[in-house]
Parts: sequence; C-alpha cells; structure tokens
Amino acid sequence: MKEPLIILTGPTAVGKTKASILLAKRIGGAVISADSMQVYRHMDIGSAKIRPQEMEGIPHYLVDVLDPREEFNVVRFQEMAKEAVRQIRTAGLVPIVVGGTGFYIQALLYDIDFAGDGEDDRIRRELTGFAAREGAQALHDRLAAADPASAEKIHPNNVKRVIRALEFYLQTGKPISAHNEEERQRQSPYDFRYFVLTDARPRLYERIDRRVDQMMEEGLVEEVQRLKDMGLKEGMVSMQGLGYKEILEYLDGRCTLEDAVYRIKRDTRHFAKRQITWFKREREVIWIDKAACGYDDERIVETMLSHMKGVQGICSEDYSGAPNC
Repeated sequence: MKEPLIILTGPTAVGKTKASILLAKRIGGAVISADSMQVYRHMDIGSAKIRPQEMEGIPHYLVDVLDPREEFNVVRFQEMAKEAVRQIRTAGLVPIVVGGTGFYIQALLYDIDFAGDGEDDRIRRELTGFAAREGAQALHDRLAAADPASAEKIHPNNVKRVIRALEFYLQTGKPISAHNEEERQRQSPYDFRYFVLTDARPRLYERIDRRVDQMMEEGLVEEVQRLKDMGLKEGMVSMQGLGYKEILEYLDGRCTLEDAVYRIKRDTRHFAKRQITWFKREREVIWIDKAACGYDDERIVETMLSHMKGVQGICSEDYSGAPNC
C-alpha cells in the first residue's frame, strides 16, 4: 500500500501558506517545506518565512533547521524530506509538501536516484574559475551550447546550478536535462495529489511587488546586515536567494537601494514565470485557479478535497459533498 502525499505548490507569492494550513486542519496533515531558503535560520523576512503564529499549531518540517553557512541542495532536501514523511506518518498524519521549488518536489515525489551523480572538484574548480574570469553569462553560454534544455530552465545568475549542470555533462557526456527527464518517468512510490495554485499574471506580479515592499518595511536591509555581521558573504548558497544577494550588493556599495529593490521585484517576477513553466511540464498536475474559486481559501481547499477521493490514508468523510469550483 502506497503512503499518501499531498503537494501544494505554485509560483512565489500566489498564496500557498494560508491554504496549506486550512488543508492540514481538514485532513490531519503536517507540512513539509519545499523552499530552498526557509530551511535557514536567521533568514525570515527575505524568505517570507511562515511565522509560528501563522502555523496555527500545524507541525512544520524543514523550516528553520539549518545554519545559513550550511549548503542545502536537492540531494539533502530529498534525504530530509523522506525522513520528515516517515516521522509524519508515524504520528498518524498526512504529509503535505508546500513550496515552490519544483525540482525539490520532483526529487521527493518520484524518489529520483542521485546515486553516481557525484561532484568533481577538478571540473568544478575549472568552471568556477571560468565564471570568475569571464562572467556568469559566459558560463551560461557554455551550458546553452552543451545542454540547451537546462540552459532554458536555469537563470544565468544561478552560477551554482549552471556549474552543476555543466559538471554533469563533462563527467558523463550526457545532458543533465536528459538524465532528469529519464528519472522523471519513474513511478511515484506515493499515492499523491499534486496541486498547483495559480492566478492571473497581472495579479500575481502585483502581489510580488507588494510583498517586496512589505519586506523592506519589515527590515530586510537590517536582516541582511545582521547576516553580513555574522560572516555570511556572497558566494554562500544561502546568500544567493532572491532579495539577499541584491541587498548585500547595496550594503557593499555596489548599487543604490532603489536599484536593489527594483531588481528584487523584476527578478522575482521572472522567477515566478519560470516556476509556472516548470509546473506546466510536470505530470499528473491538478491546477487550482484562484479566480475560479472566488479568491476564497475555503473554496480552494474544498476544491482540493474533491480531488482526494481514494487517496490512501485520508478519510473520505473529510471531503464528502465538496463542491468543485
């Protein structure tokens, strides 16, 4: 019998948090964060981390568990998330994966095999040196020539992921995109429902801009300054997150605050667009349109419940008679 797994994802700022809490209350769930930044302690404002009072007593995993000096990647996420699933099921609850990092979700959902996907110090040093000398765009151009599919998905500024994709290609002679696609065809070990919350692009972009303004009002600059005072610096995985690297550049005197805020908003909108593109390529996805549900979180949750009939470990009485928006 397959274990149940519910996924609630969507682009950044679409409004996953409140819906996830309501859903967890309805089905007896616990949340596993699939966010590459909320895992870090001391990084609350820029990651839009859920606050303890917002959790409303729902257990949350992979939130506030790593020091920002530690590296976090898809392999470590998969290991930690699988352990979280085990703990949640032992407690008699239903795991609900919530977050917008599509590759993390894919790695857990299909139990992607990363064995043999090792790292090569020599190749990595060469690529890191090339990026330092020639720039991030030149490195990305090398990836585009070797693996166009990966280059399309990975932003040039995400030097770490570009290096990893090139490293895999140089090690194996095979594009990492082809490897990932092969792994994606694996059957999931879970009885799952994969929900993607969506909204009209103009509304989503407006929410992103408002969220960035709110982060600034809540003290994002001061948060990044504290991290800098702790010894965190450019190049660390944690400091590559949207909002953090731009404010760090401002604090280092490399741009104005106005320019930093502009780039955070612009790059977050671009990131949301890439997230949507990723989810459109995924299998067995159920799209939940916020407008069709009247922007009502209760109706959004009822719609999700209406798709959960027959999922192992979820009591049918929870969604009897649920309307479909």
